[in-house]
Amino acid sequence: MSTLQVLSSDPDPVRDFCVADLDYPQLNEYPCKPYANVTIDDFVFSGLLTPADPSLGPSGTSVTPAFVETFPGLHTQGFAFARLDFVEGGLIPPHTHPRASEFVYITRGRLYAGFIDTANRAFARVYSKGEVMIFPRGLIHWQLNVGEGPASAFAVLNSEKPGFQTIAPSMFGSGVAEEVLQKAFRLDEQAVCSHR
Repeated sequence: MSTLQVLSSDPDPVRDFCVADLDYPQLNEYPCKPYANVTIDDFVFSGLLTPADPSLGPSGTSVTPAFVETFPGLHTQGFAFARLDFVEGGLIPPHTHPRASEFVYITRGRLYAGFIDTANRAFARVYSKGEVMIFPRGLIHWQLNVGEGPASAFAVLNSEKPGFQTIAPSMFGSGVAEEVLQKAFRLDEQAVCSHR
């Protein structure tokens, strides 16, 4: 008896690289920049060297992305980067990346971070400079600076377009009926109205 085996993955590239031509964006995609116009600068990004001011963010954090829109050489390579900077007590609130897993390397401070799996089990702890954590694709996760002073980390996401959806604003700021929010979060009408 023969066995049928099906394998699925991203296709192998048919060229060495495809630097995004940011002058001609298309729906969720960029064409390749003409080969003659590609330079070494397309493959180098210095934007992660300097921290942004996390005190300017709404929850004491700043995220500096290195996505294809700022780093065209990433196009078709299957990953993106970000620098995460936190003031003391700063929080990157619970969110998901529907198209990517996230690998976070702590370079300064201490973060309480974790994720919740589809069985509603939390996997969380404090981790410090030099440690890494992986957040599986699509699962709710967060990072909170619990150290004394600022914290910093670098994230690698295994998608050029990982997506980002923050849980609370996506529910309370999107026009979902109040009755749904009251029942889903076990809140009274006053609590739901105060979150809008």
